[in-house]
Amino acid sequence: MCSSGAASVPAFDLAGSRGLVTPAEMATAPSSAAITTEFLVTGMTCGHCVSSVNDEVSAVAGVDAVEVVLKKGGASRVTVTSAAPVDADAVRAAVEEAGYQLA
Repeated sequence: MCSSGAASVPAFDLAGSRGLVTPAEMATAPSSAAITTEFLVTGMTCGHCVSSVNDEVSAVAGVDAVEVVLKKGGASRVTVTSAAPVDADAVRAAVEEAGYQLA
């Protein structure tokens, strides 16, 4: 029994090095699953290309995360994570703003 009168709540490391999650936080975490949408982008050849596409697509409304897998000489895979379906035309415009094209 705790002598301070306050109950101790154990923390569970569910996020690795990103922080601790308490049982109360687990109960209030959103239950909706993220949506992932993949796009193929042509014309990218280096890390700067990846950074440009990542920055532009990340700025699209509703986009939570972007992962770009560079394939030199081919179509690179861009995976967009969002809570709701992402506007493909907005992603296309962002990719074009970065200087590349959807395949």
